[in-house]
Amino acid sequence: MAFGSIKTDPALPVEVTSETLKVNQEDGSAEFLGNVIVVQGDMRLSAEKVVVIYNQDRSGIERMEASENVVLVAPPDAAQADRAEYSIATGVIVMTGNVLLNQGPSTISGDRMVANLTDGTATMTGRVKTILQQGGD
Repeated sequence: MAFGSIKTDPALPVEVTSETLKVNQEDGSAEFLGNVIVVQGDMRLSAEKVVVIYNQDRSGIERMEASENVVLVAPPDAAQADRAEYSIATGVIVMTGNVLLNQGPSTISGDRMVANLTDGTATMTGRVKTILQQGGD
């Protein structure tokens, strides 16, 4: 299925805003807490907690792990889930736990959604339920 009308470039800068930041120098991670908003191009991810894991030489972000009230918006689509893991280099976000995708008037729910932001596709698995709304008038 399609996800988002605009493809996201994983090379774009990632902006993170939160109430609190904890940095762990030992394992090369950063934990953002409280009303966290992650923006990359037109993609917007929000959650209560986001852990950023840097690559081995700490020159860039390897992945981000979001939890608690996760919402992903890639216009015009929006999805919510319990958790999400975003692999920056591939542009792939895996959302798990009570996933709900809104595409216009239609909704799709399932246990797991894999969204590829670079090619604008997504796959929903795990007891998938779809409600398709017909166009108005």
